[in-house]
Amino acid sequence: MYKYIFGPVPSRRLGMSLGVDLVPQKVCSLNCVYCECGKTTNLTTTRNEYVPYNEIINELTHYFNNSPNPDYITFSGAGEPTLNSRIGDIINFIKIEKPDVPIAVLTNGTLLNDINIRKELLKADVVLPSLDAASQSTFIKIDRPNHKLNIDSYIQGIIDFRKEFKGKIWLEVMILPDYNNNEEELSLLKKAFLKIKADSIQINTLDRPGTVDNLRSASISELKNIVDFWNLKNVEIIASVPERKNIKSYREDTESAILETIARRPCVIKDLAKILGTHINEINKYLSVLENENKIETIRQERGVFYRIKK
Repeated sequence: MYKYIFGPVPSRRLGMSLGVDLVPQKVCSLNCVYCECGKTTNLTTTRNEYVPYNEIINELTHYFNNSPNPDYITFSGAGEPTLNSRIGDIINFIKIEKPDVPIAVLTNGTLLNDINIRKELLKADVVLPSLDAASQSTFIKIDRPNHKLNIDSYIQGIIDFRKEFKGKIWLEVMILPDYNNNEEELSLLKKAFLKIKADSIQINTLDRPGTVDNLRSASISELKNIVDFWNLKNVEIIASVPERKNIKSYREDTESAILETIARRPCVIKDLAKILGTHINEINKYLSVLENENKIETIRQERGVFYRIKK
């Protein structure tokens, strides 16, 4: 049983992706209203060796010696991976041990204004920063950042990284109606996109409940209207949830274990992760499919969002 690596996780974009989690839940520089991993408990921009380097290296070594190569090794998890001060060292280790396996980094991108962090990510193959807003007011409203962050330096950091990074940049944008889908904000985002020059701009919307009430997912037609409004060749709508089930790494036994567990009693995602010994990010993928198939439903209580069998 691994503590810091998980999966392979079903992913349309990254295939059989081995996850590497470099920070405890929920250490992050943002406290996004839509986060499916829950509220941020340590809202910080301070870098630290939150997860010991040697422990991650030991787990990776064991996996490499006992498992087939994944399609990608992906730095992701229930927090912001670039907050770990050893991320560059871990990337270097993987490149030495598994030079043929590409590395992806899922980051909110807020710390890319730090030249040292940008240097640490240069050996990755794909970096997926997020950008949900291009004005400070919307940035605060949707992403609820640490007080030290501002949208201008955030965007400039991604621009600077694009100039230095030789790999692919897939920019992720979460669209939330009544937050960032107005014409003014969309126009500001387009201006930022043109400066960033990402290889791909991937827009998505809410799959499941976030950290606040009354969030609404954008419809496919709304997302298509945004794509038309931007009129950029590198914009795509991320595939819908049902396609995850067709990925070869989708495990029916994991789906069954989740259903059997919540049939006994409703659980928050932390409960499921603990009971099943599975990482929160991996649980999230299956919950999205199950909810889309109307097999489960959610109810928000004081301790968080509970999942239960659909009545």
